Amino acid sequence: MTGLARRVAWNLRHRWRRVFALCVVGAGVAAPLLTGVWWWLPLVWFFGLFIALPVLHVLTKPVPEDDADEDEHATGDPALDALRERYANGDIDEREFERKLDRLLETEDAETVDDPAGDVADRVREGVRREVERLRE
Repeated sequence: MTGLARRVAWNLRHRWRRVFALCVVGAGVAAPLLTGVWWWLPLVWFFGLFIALPVLHVLTKPVPEDDADEDEHATGDPALDALRERYANGDIDEREFERKLDRLLETEDAETVDDPAGDVADRVREGVRREVERLRE
């Protein structure tokens, strides 16, 4: 897929409301020119923009999951999530949590750990600490 085709596909997927509105406006302008009946313009615009667009928007809106608040703080790493949950439940103390977290971070890929933007381990550790304190509240 070329760059232009990929960009068009992305715009249709993510900005379909704008594309639909432009098509409705164009169809509204073209309808009286093609048929010779002037009242097609407001009719097409009204039904397209005030009826079809909101209905399509509601029908394509993603439905939130019931357990969204549980999964919203998941890291995607089951070992890190389990460790964080054990620490939040009080099963392990802070020293053991730090030791196990260091061991988990040592097993990461070399390109992840050698991030030029900063120390990944410190950022992960700080984020986990904040999440654990939030969970304890």
